[in-house]
Amino acid sequence: MIFFDSASTTPLHPEVLKTYVYILENYFANSDALYDYALKSSSLMEQSREQIASMLKVKDNEIFFTSGASESNNMLIKGISFAYQHKGKHLITSAVEHSSVMGAFKQLEEYFGFEVTYLPVNSKGVVECEQLKKALRPDTILVSIMSVNNEVGSINDLKALSKIVKTYSHAFFHSDCTQSLAKMEIPMECLDAASFSAHKIYGCKGSGFLYKKVNIQLLPLINGGQQEEGLRGGTSNHPCNIVLAKTLRLAMEKMDEHRQKVAQLNDLLRRELNRMDDIIINSPEDATPYILNFSCTCMTSEIMLNALNERQIYVSAQSTCHSKTKSVSEVLLAMGIGQKRASQAIRISFSYLNTEEEVIEFIRNLKEILNEYRIK
Repeated sequence: MIFFDSASTTPLHPEVLKTYVYILENYFANSDALYDYALKSSSLMEQSREQIASMLKVKDNEIFFTSGASESNNMLIKGISFAYQHKGKHLITSAVEHSSVMGAFKQLEEYFGFEVTYLPVNSKGVVECEQLKKALRPDTILVSIMSVNNEVGSINDLKALSKIVKTYSHAFFHSDCTQSLAKMEIPMECLDAASFSAHKIYGCKGSGFLYKKVNIQLLPLINGGQQEEGLRGGTSNHPCNIVLAKTLRLAMEKMDEHRQKVAQLNDLLRRELNRMDDIIINSPEDATPYILNFSCTCMTSEIMLNALNERQIYVSAQSTCHSKTKSVSEVLLAMGIGQKRASQAIRISFSYLNTEEEVIEFIRNLKEILNEYRIK
């Protein structure tokens, strides 16, 4: 088996699994109960929050545990919009955001009377500062632009974009940092809020957190409890929350080492793909090394995915959140890549667990599939 879909998810780190099982077995009590056994669970969870905050160089009361980045995105985008709508109902995002961000903005637009500006991206898939500057208005209350695109790996300049927001408006600046956590430096000092997920960095699925500055008010989306300062009611998933700090620490300790290895795999694959006549690379040269998107110009994504799947090589065509739809990538279309080429796209996303041998084996199989298709 060759797994080249790590932008979708990653395996659980053995050390995280070990700690997770220990917590499940030894600290199962509800962390909001008041007896000593439960208070230990609560204490461990708060230690995790403090450690996460320390690693990101933020305050511990700015970290809120969630079920993942999709919830974090919704919690922040809708929470701010509802809380500050008396100041304005204009919102800004980009045309290439993750479906959880796009869905939140579409719902605010269609059902709650907000006006949303969807910024275009250039041929590299990034938002240009001038476009953002033109879109800002006195009634803009929130700008949300992703850090790293999950389909092509384009990297937005968050520092520059944040400077535009802060210079020309009173809006809050949020970023979906799912694909950049523990893979590159994130300028937290430039962000008012950011969303993160654990299962992209060898942690538990259904686990993540939201960073939000203390001065920002949110209208809760889930009522019914005191958890997370009253912003997220419901019994805390304390085992996942407790091991999240360890997940992040293990990933950040090896961030540079892992990035270097992945960059070598990316370079190898790029070189081999560039030698092939029927391949066009869609990811920009300066994209994250963890993602490489390309199109096979002689066959559709669906045919290629099925052929690779039969050989136990697992890749994707676009974001996994769109994997069951027949539509082509909105990201590629927004970059100016035509409908046909977008329908032929394949996304490779690497992990430090991948090897050069796997890349070479992938190329061998890719060539065989293309040759067999041509003969047919």
